[in-house]
Amino acid sequence: MNDTRSTSAEGTAGEYLSFTLGNEHYGVDILKVQEIRGYDAVTRVPDAPDYIKGVINLRGTIVPVIDLRLKLRLDEARYDAFTVMIVLNVEDRVVGIVVDSVSDVIPLTAEQIRPTPEFGAAVDTRFISGIGTQDDRMLILLDIETLLDIADLGQSAAVEDVAA
Repeated sequence: MNDTRSTSAEGTAGEYLSFTLGNEHYGVDILKVQEIRGYDAVTRVPDAPDYIKGVINLRGTIVPVIDLRLKLRLDEARYDAFTVMIVLNVEDRVVGIVVDSVSDVIPLTAEQIRPTPEFGAAVDTRFISGIGTQDDRMLILLDIETLLDIADLGQSAAVEDVAA
């Protein structure tokens, strides 16, 4: 007898890099991650929004750095030995995001990913692609393209021009 179970559910799932912001755990598609590095000093750019910390020179590429805590309007950002920068490829651009710490890579099946709950107009959830569950742990899965929207990427293009 042939096994007719479909594996298409795993096709919609994937692996997520887990990181923390405050007390919450977040995840971003591992395929978007270029590298993980310690937080270095950045070159501030005048007139940039608070959440754009500045730019770094990453092997000849000027990379805008966005503090995700400030972008998501979480508690005041603090920088310590655990603060990490995740370098991402977003819509053919390289962008660094600052997070509190990186945990691990978590594989999630489609059954482990729940839809984003509705909060009404008071909460913007467009940048959350779902909630991953693994054992007793919940992971807020970020749609990084939506979170770092065209306005941010346009801003970071202007930042790159100023830095060049």
